[in-house]
Amino acid sequence: MRAHLGDQLVVESPATGATRRDGEIVGLHHEDGTPPYDVRWSDSGEITLVFPGPDAHVHHLDHGRPASGEVKTGPGSLPPTGAANPGDVGRRVAAARRRLGLSREETAARARMVPAYLAYLEEQPAAPTPAALVRLADALGTSVDALYGGGVGLPPGQGHALLRPRLLDLGPEECRALLSTHGVGRVTLSTPDGLPAVVPVNYDVIEGAIVFRTAPGSVTALTVDEDVAFEVDHVDEALSQGWSVLAVGHASVVTRPEVVRGLVERAHTTPWAGDERAMWVSIRPRSLTGRRITPADQ
Repeated sequence: MRAHLGDQLVVESPATGATRRDGEIVGLHHEDGTPPYDVRWSDSGEITLVFPGPDAHVHHLDHGRPASGEVKTGPGSLPPTGAANPGDVGRRVAAARRRLGLSREETAARARMVPAYLAYLEEQPAAPTPAALVRLADALGTSVDALYGGGVGLPPGQGHALLRPRLLDLGPEECRALLSTHGVGRVTLSTPDGLPAVVPVNYDVIEGAIVFRTAPGSVTALTVDEDVAFEVDHVDEALSQGWSVLAVGHASVVTRPEVVRGLVERAHTTPWAGDERAMWVSIRPRSLTGRRITPADQ
């Protein structure tokens, strides 16, 4: 008997052939896939060490689907119709874990699963069970819907407002701390026809300056030598909370080669828009303001 992570172990009654118990193999003890296995049982959710007997067999899965091609329920099954490709789930789990600064071992301990199974979920097009997703979502401070990609393509903030919200002004130091997390922000500018525009950009904060890459002749290149506003925010859909930070300052193009090299070396992000974007724009904030929405009792 040989198995892979994510396969289903089925224990049948020798007399009737009916399934007596089944579970998902979440841990291997031998590289060749031979027993014993760590199995999470579908009827209890418990993980136990199993030495399969003659009444057990392994149901091998191929990229999250049963080998027979039939979609089944239970351990190792696919998410409901319309859900994201199972491989996307693992990528979202890994991204959420990294944002929190957690190792796989720390995340697995929080989610009550073995680290090898978490590695399998992150690296393979796996289809974790609903129970596993619930524990992972709880461990990562997110929702199962978010791990499945629910709401992708929709604007944030469509959930219900808090019953008793409180709007707090943020001080300059907290604004700097939130701004320096880097990611995607929005820069305001005036187009040649005099109309205002707001453009999202991938940005970093390096030595106190907001920097982003663009291309000469692009819309965002119009910010150079202008006073601009730059906004970044975060929305927690599950809790109906969030914050925003607004920076105002003068935008200038970075021309010194040694400074450009330093920015390239220290940048955390690259432009999602792709293409050749070698022109660096720097915004040195002269004012920082921000607000946060929380429940009134916090």
